[in-house]
Amino acid sequence: MTSEDTAPEGAETAQAQITFDDLGLSEATLRAVKEGGYNTPTPIQAQAIPEVLKGRDILGIAQTGTGKTAAFTLPMIDILAAGRARARMPRTLILEPTRELAAQVAEGFDKYGKYQKLTKALLIGGVSFGDQDALLARGVDVLIATPGRLLDHFERGKLLLNGVQVMVVDEADRMLDMGFIPDIERIFKLTPFTRQTLFFSATMPPEITRLTEQFLSSPKRIEATRPAT
Repeated sequence: MTSEDTAPEGAETAQAQITFDDLGLSEATLRAVKEGGYNTPTPIQAQAIPEVLKGRDILGIAQTGTGKTAAFTLPMIDILAAGRARARMPRTLILEPTRELAAQVAEGFDKYGKYQKLTKALLIGGVSFGDQDALLARGVDVLIATPGRLLDHFERGKLLLNGVQVMVVDEADRMLDMGFIPDIERIFKLTPFTRQTLFFSATMPPEITRLTEQFLSSPKRIEATRPAT
């Protein structure tokens, strides 16, 4: 979370009364959040975190700056605390449009998952295949990737997606602008239909709406706007 990830001053009273303690997160995750200086969730965090912990699909219509990254990162850390990774079979998958965004999400897992023993791999351009292959071979709890790089590894036989329990598609409208939608459709079809899907987009053009209707199951729809500055 950045400084803009906490609820703004002057948020409505009902929202201001909610703290991270109210959302169902584990003591270990709460400890890391509080050490980061956060007590009050943003609206999207307050709405999404309990639903993610229940196993529900999420359709989040939210811009960068609403705290949406922590809205999926924090509950995923707790979901992953139970269970172990298996070789070449990541337990969760997060798709980001750019290497910079993927790296930011990875930093969030390091910061807020520091009291959980989670493993992760970052599949982005500019990092050698060999280093990434070694991580995948050991098994990872969290795989954070750009779509093209993920499919490169899959096609080389270094990765299986049939163990994915939670899949996140972040910044979907940017993915559309960058021509990634066919890759995302393919990746969806490589994961189990029983997976939990967390889908975030700032806008909902027809192509994105079609994707959510095809691949999400009765999602909780959450709309969040960036706080006024």
